[in-house]
Amino acid sequence: MADYTPPASASAAKARALVGSHRHLMPNRVETFEQLGLSLVIGRREGYRLWDVDGRELLDFHLNGGTFNLGHRNPDLIATLVGALDHYDIGNHHFPSAPRAELAADLARVSPGGLLDRVVLTPSASEAIDVAIKSARRATGRRRIVAFDCAYHGRSGLSGAAGNPRDAAAFLSDLPDEFVTVPYGDLDAADAALARDDIAAFLVEVIPATAGFALPPAGYYPELRRLCDEHGTLLIADEVQTGLGRTGDVWAIEGFGVVPDALVTGKGLSGGLYPVAAALLGARAGAWLDTDGWGYVSTFGGSELGSVVARRALELSTTPAALANARHMGTYFRTGLEAVAERHPGLVEVRERGLVMGLRFADPRGALRMAPALFEQGVWAMFAGFDPSVIQWKPGLLVDEAYADDAIARVERALVALESGSGATARPRGSR
Repeated sequence: MADYTPPASASAAKARALVGSHRHLMPNRVETFEQLGLSLVIGRREGYRLWDVDGRELLDFHLNGGTFNLGHRNPDLIATLVGALDHYDIGNHHFPSAPRAELAADLARVSPGGLLDRVVLTPSASEAIDVAIKSARRATGRRRIVAFDCAYHGRSGLSGAAGNPRDAAAFLSDLPDEFVTVPYGDLDAADAALARDDIAAFLVEVIPATAGFALPPAGYYPELRRLCDEHGTLLIADEVQTGLGRTGDVWAIEGFGVVPDALVTGKGLSGGLYPVAAALLGARAGAWLDTDGWGYVSTFGGSELGSVVARRALELSTTPAALANARHMGTYFRTGLEAVAERHPGLVEVRERGLVMGLRFADPRGALRMAPALFEQGVWAMFAGFDPSVIQWKPGLLVDEAYADDAIARVERALVALESGSGATARPRGSR
């Protein structure tokens, strides 16, 4: 019989988590974080703060990629989930369902231009990327997919073959004849790839997260939209990290003046409580749903419990007040952090689009040093896996100025520690 007895002490809880994870779940990841000085077993969590099992508080600027956009254990969402348990369970994916239908209608309503009105609900965003790719292939009769060479779209079958090819190659899953990459922001390269007229979809991570949230050149996305239309290629927006209000628009792609043919959302749609993701499809991409009711089947896709939570999370994430706060706090953070950068030349760039932010350092591996220095100051923020000069800086959607002031002060203290030589200098093996 499984032992569910809580550990007798914080040290025992940490040891149980680390030993079990190292042995059974993710040995290399545990070792990498240990080498970086980032040994963390999360205990209590609330709002935009978490505590390790020893009780040490951390400001959360990782948010698991935006999963906790509305905060850890948001009380409104907890009440929604608990209330839903009086009526629902996962449900049966074959049959019509009011919670699924209501969530789909709300997603369609807030989709770019209100034009992506077919919705496929999935248990994860990687799976939703797969659905979007398959939909584009079916709509166009073409196989090839273009994505940015610095993009991360997940690690399932098709999603794992798109974008940065390193991990796909590690599992012999790279498909160079079907998946093409081009440099982010390079219109000439995009034009050359599309000119073959055999591309089903251009899959864009709108502001690539794992590359450090570099912003696109002015006018890039409208011109890419034009090129896709010219060559009969569908444009798919991966909004898993940039959507749901994080840029100050409901969807980042809207802020660049573009309506895609399909859009993928996840992470924050779950409210951090129940796994939910979705592919939103326009008329061309979603036409197969009219003729093939079993073209996609998932037992856990569109769980009724998850749909109820996601609907409330979507509502909270897209209010005018939440969007205005994202815009205001993005500017507030950028202003404060740029002032810090003026005093500390190792921090050379503050990237900002609302609450989608990156802190770039002069040292090509500066973020690998900054992450443990921040950790020592009580801040949890992740380095960008494809560009270790950048810290991903992800404030929550509902943060306020007092929280920002505290965080900015901690950033400066971490920089002072690094400059004095007291910061961590570990060089991890196998990190991304």
